[in-house]
Parts: sequence; structure tokens; C-alpha cells
Amino acid sequence: MSLPPLKPFRPPGAQDLPRYLALAGPTASGKTAAALAIAQRHNVEIISVDSALVYRGMDIGTAKPTAAELAAVPHHLVDIRDPLNAYSAAEFVTDASQLIREIAARGRLPLLVGGTMLYFKALIDGLDDMPKANPAVRAAIAHEAAAKGWPALHAELASVDALTAARLEPQDSQRISRALEVYRVSGQPLSFFHQRSARKSIAEDDRKTGAAELISLISLEPADRSWLHGRIAQRFDAMLAAGFIDEVKALRARGDLNPDLPSMRCVGYRQAWEALDGTSPRAEFRDKGIFATRQLAKRQITWLRSMQQRHIVACDDGDALQQVLALVQAQVLTA
Repeated sequence: MSLPPLKPFRPPGAQDLPRYLALAGPTASGKTAAALAIAQRHNVEIISVDSALVYRGMDIGTAKPTAAELAAVPHHLVDIRDPLNAYSAAEFVTDASQLIREIAARGRLPLLVGGTMLYFKALIDGLDDMPKANPAVRAAIAHEAAAKGWPALHAELASVDALTAARLEPQDSQRISRALEVYRVSGQPLSFFHQRSARKSIAEDDRKTGAAELISLISLEPADRSWLHGRIAQRFDAMLAAGFIDEVKALRARGDLNPDLPSMRCVGYRQAWEALDGTSPRAEFRDKGIFATRQLAKRQITWLRSMQQRHIVACDDGDALQQVLALVQAQVLTA
């Protein structure tokens, strides 16, 4: 794709910071199609904001853009990690900030697209230093969960961090474990760190650190949740038809991966691993995978609702794409 560079966002010589546009939404809301449509009209480079797309060899179950889509417009932060190695929100902030500067320096518009809302919040609001992973505490929590069950640990979390517990499902082992770990190591709830970060003056911090500035956050959200549920089911069936189970079999065959890794805890992969292990009935895999994806979408929408600066587009509207393009055009012209 060859498009002329965008006009500068500010007059030559102005000391403004690099600026970027963000497109967020729950899974299956149409973010990829919208991003590609934007790229057909503006000279953008896409920065993925997705904690699953970073992993190589995980293509079908993550609904990763196709090779043709990746080739149509420059994409960043896709296929940058082996599934054996975790990728953190702090790393994302560092990588995305650098990419925003580089893309802007090339005269192009950085377009951040994805559904990992923690990454968006970390980039926009900043991250406080939270306790690093503590293997001993994490192992103790896992041992308790094996004896009591995750709903019991979810109840324990609610007693010390009601805000975090309210946005987590009782079976969300990864997030419950991390929240309890943070509390046990620091004596402070996870929500304390998030709230303290949100209270910072981002504008002042940006000007001190040279960070990038958000032009606009466009959020694709369904007016009718059943529309999104239908899309989720259709996409999951398409993944199965495309060979999702074989993809997970190939990952398991490596021999160095396990179901406790962040990569293998991704929605769909976790349920497929359990089905192949025999710890969950194979016949229930499809329903469990779809249910887990719905729960992910619910969490994503909850995150989005806390981001007051967003421009909402109902993704189930017939002209949703035209609304997104109009918003982008308006923001680019006025940025």
C-alpha cells in the first residue's frame, strides 16, 4: 500500500509530542476490519494491543490477522514472543511508546488496535510499580486452589479487594491468583495500584517524560449483547473448521509448554488444552470455549466503561464502519 504521508499534526518546528489514535473493543466486535478500512484511507501503521497476538504459532485461536492483512499495512507487536515467554503490560508500554515515536517520525499516524484493556490503561494512565511475581506465594495460592477451589479464593479476594473481585469471574484463576499474590506480597490490593495510577496528572507526566499523546479512543461496543454472542459463536466455529485443535496439538507436542503459562491460559487455548488432556470432556469443548470468550468480552466491556474519554460506536449498527471512519477523519483533521 502506497499512500502519501499525512500532513504534520502541528506546524513545523512545534515542540508537540507524538500523537496516536486508538481503536478498542471486545473480542469479535470488528476491530480488525475497521483498522484495515482506516488504513485504506490514511497513512497509518498499526500497533497491536493484544496480549495473545504477541505469541508466535498461535494464529487460529487468537484470530490473528491473515498474512495478506498483515502485509497490507505495517503491523507491530505481532509474533514477537515465543509462547514459552510471558509479555507484560510494562513491556507493552515501553515497546508501544517507542513505536509511536518511530511511526510519527516517519510522517505516519500510529493506530493502536486491540482488546487488551490493561495495556490501553497502562499506556494512557501509566503503571505504578507493583510487586514482581513471587513463585513461592503463587505456588501456595495454587495449592490452596487445588484444595478449596477457585470460587473460594475469589471469595477471599472479595474480602480484601472488592473492586478487583467484582470484575473477575469466580473461575478466573489467572487473575484471581495474581490479585491475591499482589495483596499477600505488598499488603495492598491490586485496585490500590490501579487507582493510584489513574489519579496521576497524565498531561503533566507526558510533558515531563516525552510520552505520546492520545488523539482519540474509539470504542466498538454492542448495543445488543446477543449480537456479539452470535459473532463469538460464529468465529469460534470458524476457528474449529480452520484447524484450531491441530494448532493446540502442535503447541503441546513441543514438550516445553504447560497449561499454567500465560500463553496457554489465553481464551480457547486453555479449554482446548483441558479437552486434549482429558481433564474436561471433549464434547463440551466448543461450549466451554464459547462461554469463556463471552466472559472475556464481558470483562473487556467493563474495562471500557471505566475509560471515560472514549468515543463509543455501536458495533452492531449497520453503518458502524462509516461512523468509525468519520470519527477518524475528524480527529486527523483537527489533531
